[in-house]
Amino acid sequence: MLKSMTGYGRNEAIVGAKKITAEIKSVNHRFSDYNIKVPRQYGYLEERMRRRISESVSRGKVDVYISIETCGEADKVITLNRELAENYISALKEIGESFGLKDDITVSTVAAFPDVFRSETKRDDEEELWNAVETVAEPAIEAFIAMREREGSRIEADLRARVGYMKTLAAEIDERSPQTVEEYKEKLYTKIRELLEERDIDDSRVLTEVAIFADKVAVNEETVRLYSHFDEFYDIINSGEPAGRRLDFLIQEINREVNTIGSKASDLDISKKVVTLKGEIEKLREQIQNIE
Repeated sequence: MLKSMTGYGRNEAIVGAKKITAEIKSVNHRFSDYNIKVPRQYGYLEERMRRRISESVSRGKVDVYISIETCGEADKVITLNRELAENYISALKEIGESFGLKDDITVSTVAAFPDVFRSETKRDDEEELWNAVETVAEPAIEAFIAMREREGSRIEADLRARVGYMKTLAAEIDERSPQTVEEYKEKLYTKIRELLEERDIDDSRVLTEVAIFADKVAVNEETVRLYSHFDEFYDIINSGEPAGRRLDFLIQEINREVNTIGSKASDLDISKKVVTLKGEIEKLREQIQNIE
């Protein structure tokens, strides 16, 4: 199945104490271009996400946004500033001794002084956080790929229909080409009879002229190659592998054969079919630009 290079997927969930959002979108690009954005403090996740995306996408400009928010104060750790607390206690005892005051130092007393306790952000376990991010990102990736596949399926149906139509046109050209030679032969005999009137016609000279004409307008080789290219077109589509670059090259070969047929054509009907084929080629080319 063909895949479009255009897709979008998003998922959001709370895992443990983290609210994680994953958003993925892509547009057409000649090559693969991954732009991964994560919060600065979680920069170590960027490369792992890049590797994960590259497993599913081989072509296109892909933007991935990962948002990580801590719910409440769950990532805060309270620690005791032991040295400062000891200084406060020593100072309180000194006051008691100096002024003969009752020693009623309590935990609450010491805790009330500033900076006795420090609030620090707990360091995340990198592996644990990656597992959480991956858990949230997977549904977004699946939705993203599903959208690319749906769009790819529509493009594939259009490509198959157009190539089928082009095969029909090529067959009609193939059938029409020998007829133009016979028509040329008849016209040539008619014109010579008009010129020579009752005199004998040199059949060998006429047949030589017809043979030269037939060689100039013969398109059998081109149509045979066209049929081969059309078969290859279907083989690529059916391969299940990324097909955009291969189809892009193949459409150039198809265009080359059609141009050659057009340069040989001396028949109005064939010329019209060549123009139609070129129009279909351009439509194929436009569609192929959207394929992974």
